[in-house]
Amino acid sequence: MNVISKRGLMKLAKKRPGATEELTEWYKTARRADWTRPEDVRKRFASADQIGDVLVFDICHNDYRLITTVDCPTKRIFVKALPSHKEYDRKEWMKWAKH
Repeated sequence: MNVISKRGLMKLAKKRPGATEELTEWYKTARRADWTRPEDVRKRFASADQIGDVLVFDICHNDYRLITTVDCPTKRIFVKALPSHKEYDRKEWMKWAKH
């Protein structure tokens, strides 16, 4: 899969203490993946949640949520945001997320 973008992902990681290592591993796993549908994603990331067109990954034991959109036919993952669990629960991200 083509993660768009690694630079953006690492920029988000710098703002979140302790998230860099796990986000780097997530990136490596996603880059090697060949997902053809959302169910394939959940085979590798069982805790991933699909909300409309958005896929949300738990990062750092659920301290953070990586919000993405995954376009399986074109093999692209778009990194959107990395809110804390508390920020995620406020659902502010739903205002701009396509669903």
